[in-house]
Amino acid sequence: MIATIKSGAVAGIDGYGVDVEIDLARGLPSFTIVGLPNASVRESRERVSAALRNCGFKVPQKKITVNLAPADLRKEGAAFDLPLAVGILIASGQIESVTEKKILFLGELTLDGQLNPVRGVLPIACHARDAGHDCLVVPEGNGSEASFLKRIEIAPCRDLGDVIKLLSGDRVRDVVEIDRDESPSRDDGLDFVQILGHFQAKRGLQIAAAGGHHVLMTGPPGSGKTMLARRFPTILSPLDEEEALECAKISSVSGRLEEDGVVFSRPFRAPHHSASDAGLIGGGRGAAPGEITFAHNGVLFLDELTEFRRNVLETLRQPLEEGRIVISRANISLKYPARFQLLAAMNPCPCGYSGSRDRVCICTPLQVKRYLSRISGPLMDRVAIFLPVMGVGAAVLAAGEGNAGLDSRSMRRSVINAMAIQRKRYAGEKYIRRNADLTLPQALRLCPVGGEAADLLNKAQKALSFSARTRKNIILVARTIADLAGTDEIAGEHLKEAVQYRVPRFIAGE
Repeated sequence: MIATIKSGAVAGIDGYGVDVEIDLARGLPSFTIVGLPNASVRESRERVSAALRNCGFKVPQKKITVNLAPADLRKEGAAFDLPLAVGILIASGQIESVTEKKILFLGELTLDGQLNPVRGVLPIACHARDAGHDCLVVPEGNGSEASFLKRIEIAPCRDLGDVIKLLSGDRVRDVVEIDRDESPSRDDGLDFVQILGHFQAKRGLQIAAAGGHHVLMTGPPGSGKTMLARRFPTILSPLDEEEALECAKISSVSGRLEEDGVVFSRPFRAPHHSASDAGLIGGGRGAAPGEITFAHNGVLFLDELTEFRRNVLETLRQPLEEGRIVISRANISLKYPARFQLLAAMNPCPCGYSGSRDRVCICTPLQVKRYLSRISGPLMDRVAIFLPVMGVGAAVLAAGEGNAGLDSRSMRRSVINAMAIQRKRYAGEKYIRRNADLTLPQALRLCPVGGEAADLLNKAQKALSFSARTRKNIILVARTIADLAGTDEIAGEHLKEAVQYRVPRFIAGE
């Protein structure tokens, strides 16, 4: 007899359906699993057999053949234990399903029939909902995670006995919903009002937050670059429902959703400069997601940018442009989302005091040239806003004033208003939420520059010899400045400020 049980798996952060087909035939007793299973899937033979015996069922003394379809995709993990056990029981006639629901099963079995939570339940739940399934059976530990979705029944089960009751039509335990942190941000008491001075840097960061533009801050040690970066999340707009679901799916695949919960504050990732290319962009064993994927819809902060290995930084070029990363291996190719905002900080020279008003730089021109060459031109070309960060003078520190209107709450309110304007402008455009998401053709079509502003832009390009990508970035930054000002057209003053931010300031104070 043949039984087919619906299950699912994950490729990248997207779920897809897997049919667990069980055939019981005459012959010497055996248990074979086909369909490109890895070691953890093949080991389910022992787990399922022991669980069935310890729950009072019989393991059929027949030739058991299990096929995981589609057979040309590699299967990993222990989530097929439960559908495998249910399929064997139905195929052998030990149980009979009376429910008419279209059910998808997921779960790892212990040797005594308990169900352990598994990774990737949320993406598979999204697939189950979209594929028209009525119910998703998951371990009790995954019930709250799957409950983030609507329009599909979630049946959390503690053990194999609960699953048998569900198939017989009995109700299983209720779902306890996962914690959803809908607070605007996790600021830990940080606020821009705590930072004295740095008016230009705060203005630049507000523009970056409103448009999603990439930023590079340069300045001597102790000037406040890291302090400014740590407060950057406090002015970011919250995630919408779709963005929060994307971030939750990434956490689910990584097994961190139960710990992190579903949050509506944007991710802020700050990897150490010793990170490898696999740690930053993903890869390694199992082609796991990296920091740029964990920063999806949020911010990737690279402090001490020049201390990162050059080959690691070069891997950022494609995801910065495309908003995703494709990890290819001999037998697998996975796509991970990586639409993040780059926020970086660096010193202007090896000693750090080039251009400082307080200290004398001891670096030779050759040393400075070698130091700056650690960052390639193509990577720098993708940065839209360059911010020089100078140390605050003694007079400003002594006064302790001068930050009126530059607190995180008021800055964030302006950012949210500008984002609302952008969402309305790009309502009919796919994959575009902020100004920084536009390509050059889209920027020319949706953000036209005319009159005095167009003349200024042409003169700036001729004088500074910047690329077409830089021209696009200047237009988009100017568009964000106009959005913050609440104006429909890009004016000359908006473009002037945008060009000012685009000139690299490697020597503080230039």
